Amino acid sequence: MNRAYLNASLSPDARTEILLSEMTVEEKVGQLMQISCMKADPKFEDGKATGWIYGRMDDTDRNSWVLEKFAGSFLHVLGDEIDAIQEMALKTRLGIPVLFGIDAIHGHALHNGATIFPSQLAMSCSWDRNMIEQMGRVTAREVAADGIHWTFSPVLCIARDLRWGRVNETFGEDPYLIGELGMSIIKGYQGRTLSDPDSILACAKHYLAYGESTGGRDAYDAQISMRKAREVFLPPFEKAVEAGCATFMTGYQSVDGRPVTIHEKLIKDVLKAELGFDGFVVTDWNNTESLITQQRVVAGMDEAATQTLLAGNDMIMNTPAFYETMVRLVKNHSVKEEALDEAVRRILRIKFRMGLFEKAAKHVDAVQADVSGAPDMEKENVVYACEKHLNVNLELTRKSVVLLENKKNLLPLTENSQFGNLKKIAVIGPNADDIAAQYGDWTYFTHPYPKDEKPQEPFYTMLRGIREISSKYGIQVDYSRGCHLMHADDAQIEDAVSAAENADLVVAVVGDCIEQNGEFKDRANLDLSGAQQHLLERLKETGRPLVVVMVNGKPLTVPWIKEHADAVIETFNAGMFGGKVVGEILFGETCPTGKLSISFAQHTGQLPVYYNQLPGWHGSKYMDLPMEPLYPFGYGLSFTEFEYANLKLSKHRCSPEETIMVSVDVTNTGSVDSEEIVQLYVNDAISSVMTPFMELKGFERVAIRAGETKTVNMKLSVSDLYVIDLNEEKTVEAGTFEIMVGPDSRQAVLLKSNLTVA
Repeated sequence: MNRAYLNASLSPDARTEILLSEMTVEEKVGQLMQISCMKADPKFEDGKATGWIYGRMDDTDRNSWVLEKFAGSFLHVLGDEIDAIQEMALKTRLGIPVLFGIDAIHGHALHNGATIFPSQLAMSCSWDRNMIEQMGRVTAREVAADGIHWTFSPVLCIARDLRWGRVNETFGEDPYLIGELGMSIIKGYQGRTLSDPDSILACAKHYLAYGESTGGRDAYDAQISMRKAREVFLPPFEKAVEAGCATFMTGYQSVDGRPVTIHEKLIKDVLKAELGFDGFVVTDWNNTESLITQQRVVAGMDEAATQTLLAGNDMIMNTPAFYETMVRLVKNHSVKEEALDEAVRRILRIKFRMGLFEKAAKHVDAVQADVSGAPDMEKENVVYACEKHLNVNLELTRKSVVLLENKKNLLPLTENSQFGNLKKIAVIGPNADDIAAQYGDWTYFTHPYPKDEKPQEPFYTMLRGIREISSKYGIQVDYSRGCHLMHADDAQIEDAVSAAENADLVVAVVGDCIEQNGEFKDRANLDLSGAQQHLLERLKETGRPLVVVMVNGKPLTVPWIKEHADAVIETFNAGMFGGKVVGEILFGETCPTGKLSISFAQHTGQLPVYYNQLPGWHGSKYMDLPMEPLYPFGYGLSFTEFEYANLKLSKHRCSPEETIMVSVDVTNTGSVDSEEIVQLYVNDAISSVMTPFMELKGFERVAIRAGETKTVNMKLSVSDLYVIDLNEEKTVEAGTFEIMVGPDSRQAVLLKSNLTVA
């Protein structure tokens, strides 16, 4: 047998071809298999899947997948089980190492004790490319320290229907912002080179238009055209390819009735051929079998397995029946072995590019020598939640929290004369002291199966963070839960009202919880649940100043809060340091700088409210609701004020091949040093197909001292002003484009100038 594929001095392509030539059909199909050590069977109610029933694969089955079926990848594995599986894999005939994957969505958060960052939605409100790249780097180091090589992140879906259960996992509602932050986090995960010991594979998901499922219903049909797919949903994935993302994941849903799992045009033609993606594609959980059981587009596993492979999927996530089926189909020539080889080739090429053969051998040697399982890195207890990583997390959290209301400059409390004798704060609400709600989905509380664990330090609930910082100022903090978040149980409201009446200020922490977010958890009603609304109304009746802190996985419909609260702070799922940062903001130790990456609706019936909608609707609004969202995309307040002036274009007339410079002067007219997120929008005045009122085409986060003026420069490539025409082609059309710059997406606050493309 030619074992030259073990020669690390050869190129990944050469090593791949040598190894491929030595493999049996069974070994080849094995490489396509991703096996979960967690068993998750659908739970059915009235004939419909409503959740999962969880268990664990027994060791005999697990070992069979390694030693007899040569599985190429495992997921939902942590700790010593990783070591056991990898040691077995290296002892097989060819010694091909296993690729371990995990949903490290906002940090290595399935591992209690790792650094848990704000959710993707929360961190996207930072609009900070650099900080999100650093977040990806921290996550990669902690995931790699566990012997894991691959994260199923970033989520590049576009959250345009707030009812969808997975809004919390997205970077918001705008394709440009999602693409920019997606590129940043991919660079963080994959580092300088995939072969570095602390680099992991990124996975761009869910390809394509998964979040556009009809009615916000998860994994349902997205009724869009291919032109619309290219115009709105493809751009973030194009940037992922540009960033060198190693893997892509196909979504659960269908596009115009065709399941994406077997959508050959989207996978083979667009992603691989047109965009030049040379990594590998993995299906989502049991997508192949779902073609039979859920989507009912094929009659049995033979057809499901064949179509999945031929459409361009390379790895099959947790459809165990695929293995025997594909081995048989290839051996009886129903499927050409060349098609199988192409998928195996893509997987092996990534394994060689990332140095997995060498990393796995070192990992096993290190484990056997009873030292760190992470070669060339600090020991696990130094890597996880180390000071450097925690500092990155704290800084990102500070930049992600959004101040939505601050009436009469109530905050910061330290600069408000009415609170010169502030002695007591009442912290009230079901999310005030609930770290699971604050962490959100995809943590050790929720996956790989729900469990109740005591969180390891450090972590700051809202109560803890406010109490800790208040003590510095000699201020007492009283706490009352007030009500249940899910049920209309108001038995504790009187206790909460009493605490409020005996305090000088009320901080009410409300929102939603992990039972209301995630897969199988789409919401038809986005109002505050349980007795929260009643609690807030009773607190307002006390006459005490009311600060509302939102802990939630998605925008909720809270017009009462906007109208009646004296200050509103949006944190989404802020991770470990959410409470600490909110405490800092209350007392002015941190100036809020985050801005919304997603719009808030006035009412669920107002949806959709994303900012970049198309014109042409009679009346432009529902007759019984305002046209404007409750809070618009890009919006966020500060403890200072910024003034925009002197919008300039380097050229006002240009060709489609040129790049122009857009500049604007931004002055911090207040007394607090801060950062401003300067946003650039474009409106195509006349086009051959309908285009949105406005689209984000650039942004910069800029530090500006009190009293200082900075000229902010942003490049605008005219080629980015394209439309997708009726032939699905990118075209920059001649005509006038309105260039708009300002602090958010509201027309009234934007400076405007015209650009003519000849």
